[in-house]
Amino acid sequence: MKVSVVVCTYSLDRYEVFTETVESVLEQTYDPLEVVVVVDGNEAVCQCVENDFGDEENVVVHCNDENRGISYSRTKGAEIASGDVVAMIDDDATAEPDWIERLVQTYEETDAVAVGGKVEPDWQVEKPDFFPEEFYWLVGCDERGFGEHGEELRNTYGSNISYERDVFLSVGGYDENTGRKGDRHIQAHEAPVCVRIEKEYGKGVVYNTNAVVHHKLFDYRADPFWLISRSFWQGYSKRIMDLILPEAKDDKNEYLKQLMFGFVPERVTGLIREPSLPKLEQLVMIFVFTGAVGLGYLYGLATPDLVEESNHR
Repeated sequence: MKVSVVVCTYSLDRYEVFTETVESVLEQTYDPLEVVVVVDGNEAVCQCVENDFGDEENVVVHCNDENRGISYSRTKGAEIASGDVVAMIDDDATAEPDWIERLVQTYEETDAVAVGGKVEPDWQVEKPDFFPEEFYWLVGCDERGFGEHGEELRNTYGSNISYERDVFLSVGGYDENTGRKGDRHIQAHEAPVCVRIEKEYGKGVVYNTNAVVHHKLFDYRADPFWLISRSFWQGYSKRIMDLILPEAKDDKNEYLKQLMFGFVPERVTGLIREPSLPKLEQLVMIFVFTGAVGLGYLYGLATPDLVEESNHR
């Protein structure tokens, strides 16, 4: 089984971080492996990639003619790829050496058509005391209660997900109305394609907690105002997701129940038994983030023209 790893990048500012991503993929224990690099319309970055990796036998480099966004780029990478499986990783992440080997093991041992792994936070600054693990999904990492090893989920996160290539392309790949494009980031990214796969093939994404990717988290992701803003736009994105795929199973509603009726009572009990400022801050921020998500969703309901425009951009 040949695997193609798609790495998309855009900015010269994070080029050094991107090279660490590519190098971690090239150091995988699994073979045969191909790396497909898609540069999203930045000629200067494309030239750097060609200079640094163009001579690598198992690296394919493609540069979009213009900035098309992460969803288009990842789908383009899958189209270019020659592997039986396409795996995705962000350009600010690094993979454990056995990452692909673990993903392939799941394909070989099950009838999976999509397999995802664990995304762990790699703080580049001191982790903020106020940030609860229940909301790690705000920074693209697996949150508390995300799933059990071997469980079939709706989707895992974009920095650690893979698909049988033919299956991924047969449902149209990623929806170009979602994902990052310049400053616009509609954050319902992996969910739509995974919902279409489940509808067409009757299977979700098998979660392998042993297939690990480390997602770098820089200083801005430790800013409470950035995280609150992120929460708001996550709620707004949920509204767009409802329009794109109204039939989708809503895992976030199940998560909200788990959060409010499971994790919050546990935290309250823990705070009473062993009071501390970080525990109190995290409990407060759970409600702040949840409220911001709700406001974002309501904003989407209140601005149907704006949502419709985002949905067809």
